[in-house]
Amino acid sequence: MTWEQICDDPLLRDLPFKIEQDRFGRIVMSPPPIPAHGGYQAQICYFLRTLLPGWMVIAECATETADGVKVPDVAALPRERWPSSRDRACLPQAAEICVEVLSASNSFQEMDEKRRLYADQGCREFWTCSEKGEMAFLEAGNGRKLDRSLICPEFPTLIGFED
Repeated sequence: MTWEQICDDPLLRDLPFKIEQDRFGRIVMSPPPIPAHGGYQAQICYFLRTLLPGWMVIAECATETADGVKVPDVAALPRERWPSSRDRACLPQAAEICVEVLSASNSFQEMDEKRRLYADQGCREFWTCSEKGEMAFLEAGNGRKLDRSLICPEFPTLIGFED
């Protein structure tokens, strides 16, 4: 199935799972995240919208990669790139910032693979948020850890959503 067919299929539309696609067109599902996952996702969106006012910030942003469609929890891209992608089922190029909120089921290998896939599609920074709100910033192309984001240096290194 294509990503567009998956998105249009009424049987798949309301599944309680996060869906991605591998390079063979197979559907890959992850268990639903715990509520804290959504809380961190919302806070990351809030901070990015506040700190990068000329950018589009998108939660659950489907992105074409060499290994099928992957869905970063949060993506941020310059506003001028948005209109060409507005009506597409997924972005043909990765956002400049791709963020994954980690859960117990995520492995380092899985996150490193996503970082490389997003980098190959144009992502400049790959961020992760731990289950305790600790942010990690990486250069997407080489995986080098950064003390702070180069694109959004004011982004906090620790976030919370219960405050």
